[in-house]
Amino acid sequence: MSEPASNRLVASLERRFRTIKSRIDVAGRNIVLLHPESAEDLIDERDFDRDERLPYWAEIWPSSRILAAHLVEMSPRGRTLLELGCGAGLVATAAALGGFRVTVSDYYEDALRFARANAWLNDASAPDTMLLDWRALPEEPPQFDVVVASDVLYEREYGTLVPAAIAALLANDGTAYLADPGRVGRDEFLRSLTTCGLSLRSTTEHRFAEAKVRQTITIYEISRR
Repeated sequence: MSEPASNRLVASLERRFRTIKSRIDVAGRNIVLLHPESAEDLIDERDFDRDERLPYWAEIWPSSRILAAHLVEMSPRGRTLLELGCGAGLVATAAALGGFRVTVSDYYEDALRFARANAWLNDASAPDTMLLDWRALPEEPPQFDVVVASDVLYEREYGTLVPAAIAALLANDGTAYLADPGRVGRDEFLRSLTTCGLSLRSTTEHRFAEAKVRQTITIYEISRR
């Protein structure tokens, strides 16, 4: 009998990366997340020289934990969900466990692989994948009922790119959720919503405290105008 695709993928990632498994409590659910042990190990000077690409996807950011808990507590009713910048897949795994039909997107193919592997490791439906560059969106992109992102405003230019991506990918009656701890692109993001035909519906603040990390993370709920 051939080895399942899920086992082959996990084995491949464990061969290529120095990995660890973290157990993360998400609104009472225990999620096991396979991810690279150190993002610094993945820095590639050629990638940085080409487009200043850095492997932030390999970190488990507090914003992703807050957003994952928010999605688990929602009622998906079969809705489709796209994550912008999926990283290792914590938010996507939580959304799949909650009942969303998930698609993950990222600039890094390896992030997509980890997201699928982690869904399988947690007995969730494996997400569809989309390799996506916010600076070159597809001419006719698919649209989703829910679009989510966590801690993606860490570069100033992303303040305009992320709302444009949401506007392109969000269904007419859809809702987007973005979790942010106050990154450099946040103010430009909020200013750009209107020009992209979007509206800020509500904000909720969440305190995160673990070890030496203290953050106030805001979840922005966004819809079309």
